[in-house]
Amino acid sequence: MANDVFSRLASWMVMQNIEDLTSGFRVVRASKFRQFLYLLPNGFSYPTTITMSFFRAGYSVAYVPIHTPRRVGKSHIKPLRDGVRFLLIIIKIGTLYSPQKLFLPISAGFFITGLGYYFYTYMSSGRFTNMSALLFLAAIFTFLIGIVSEQISALHYRDIEQTDHEER
Repeated sequence: MANDVFSRLASWMVMQNIEDLTSGFRVVRASKFRQFLYLLPNGFSYPTTITMSFFRAGYSVAYVPIHTPRRVGKSHIKPLRDGVRFLLIIIKIGTLYSPQKLFLPISAGFFITGLGYYFYTYMSSGRFTNMSALLFLAAIFTFLIGIVSEQISALHYRDIEQTDHEER
């Protein structure tokens, strides 16, 4: 179930359908793969990182079905620890390639909460509170961080496009 949730989140972040982040065999060009080596974590989550990186960079990924024998023994995956790691990888790749997909909803959440709290306090005590101001400021700062992240992401795309032109 967690794998399905992570796959849906990753699909939303990269705007491509990712059927399964953690299993299967993917076929990619080695020269393109090398562009993302610096992103790869130590551990078994590199398929997640490379799949999301390829999709966000606009590269194609071919899924090749594989058939494996039934598992013998226990899985080495720890649901809580590794689940948090997968979530952090999805957020890291999403922030690197599509920051507004992460920052805009968070900013909107702060803004809507601040607006709701302001209306509540205005109706109940007729004033604008420090908490409302804090929530509005959090919304503004989160939005601005998202804009800066978007600019950094654009620089990363520029590097990928330059590498593609040099290879041709």
